[in-house]
Amino acid sequence: MVADASPFSLFLADADETDRLGRWFAPRLGPGDCLLLEGPIGSGKSQFARALIQARLGRAEDVPSPTFTLVQTYHADVEIWHADLYRLSHPDEVLELGLDAAFDTAICLIEWPDRLGSHAPPQALRLCFQAEGDGRRVVIGFGKRADLRAALAKELADG
Repeated sequence: MVADASPFSLFLADADETDRLGRWFAPRLGPGDCLLLEGPIGSGKSQFARALIQARLGRAEDVPSPTFTLVQTYHADVEIWHADLYRLSHPDEVLELGLDAAFDTAICLIEWPDRLGSHAPPQALRLCFQAEGDGRRVVIGFGKRADLRAALAKELADG
């Protein structure tokens, strides 16, 4: 049986639901998992990343947006890299940040992944956030992790 790897669409009514999705992903990721977080400014990318990181750390640590630092790292049971690539002017700058090595050894959360160019991991998960009404819609492409799609679908079906 082949797992369903088609994109999955969820409506998130508010910030709490965005946090809940981040917390859902937190224990299910491991070294080498990369989440490409797409969407316009204010669409929920940082909110999602913050919830995921805090849940994986198991504490309410301050998780600032890496807009100016470009990368923030966190040490949980596995290293977590949170990158905001908005200010990069060329994809090769990714190599200077060390992200290419982190893709293999850490959980990577990448905002503005279009700046990666050809350096984007081909099997990364893609989460595309868009405003919709008073909330937001996220469309998730699970890449190599079709198992997560099945788990999320089952959890939503179970209530």
